Amino acid sequence: TDSVYIAETSTDKVPNASPTAASASSDLYGAAVTDACRQLNERLAPVKARLGPEKSKDFKEVCTAAYFARIDLSAHGWYTTPDLVWEWDGTKGRPFNYFCFGAAVSEVEIDALSGDVNLLRTDIVMDCGDSINPALDVGQVEGGFVQGAGWVALEELKYGDPDHKWIRPGTLFTAGPGSYKIPTANDIPLEFNVTLLHNAPNPRAVASSKAVGEPPFLLANSVFFAIKDAVCAARAGNGLNTDITMDSPATPERVRMACGGPISDVFYDSTNAPAYRAKLTC
Repeated sequence: TDSVYIAETSTDKVPNASPTAASASSDLYGAAVTDACRQLNERLAPVKARLGPEKSKDFKEVCTAAYFARIDLSAHGWYTTPDLVWEWDGTKGRPFNYFCFGAAVSEVEIDALSGDVNLLRTDIVMDCGDSINPALDVGQVEGGFVQGAGWVALEELKYGDPDHKWIRPGTLFTAGPGSYKIPTANDIPLEFNVTLLHNAPNPRAVASSKAVGEPPFLLANSVFFAIKDAVCAARAGNGLNTDITMDSPATPERVRMACGGPISDVFYDSTNAPAYRAKLTC
């Protein structure tokens, strides 16, 4: 590996490369690298044959011999995801090369007085195909999940509209770190177990792997529904109806009001009225 140099990407190298988005980087660039390696191996095959089985094991000697034989030692690899066809009206087609799967179970504890949520434990099993780098993939699963936990429990967008007159009309109030809450180290599950699914190769991607950056994000829905389940338990303790609608994100304010009881009764009749729903702007 000391003989291989990875250059920084730039449009002077590949003018129309795809962005590192949609968790597709390993699929696209890994397959493009494979294509480039295939071209180089085809060019170097005659050189290796002339050197013999022993000398051809030395990468430096093979490259030196190819250099003096005036063989091109660079290659431009390119990959396009195959067999992607669809109709824009959604009636038919195959817009994805494969699908990612995962399962998560989360346990939360809520403070029915303040609405505070404590994420006690999360267990995740994620299908990453044959993981290229398990340590990295586990980190991606953890990071994607915690980002999703912020999405379902913290990150409320507030715009200026008739229901939020204290914000200038048409203005996004929660536009920066001073007014927009994101997950911190304090929001990570106290017990966090991540397992990569075994014996699940994916023949449609490089090295039988699968995308892993963004799919775990949606597993954080387990946190939202655990919060809702805890709210229903609190409501049952107050003798209230548990068939409620709860909006995401489940912020402490929404959790507190949804629990009902004497504090909520100051603002609405929690005994006879449906569970309180904050006015949303998004």
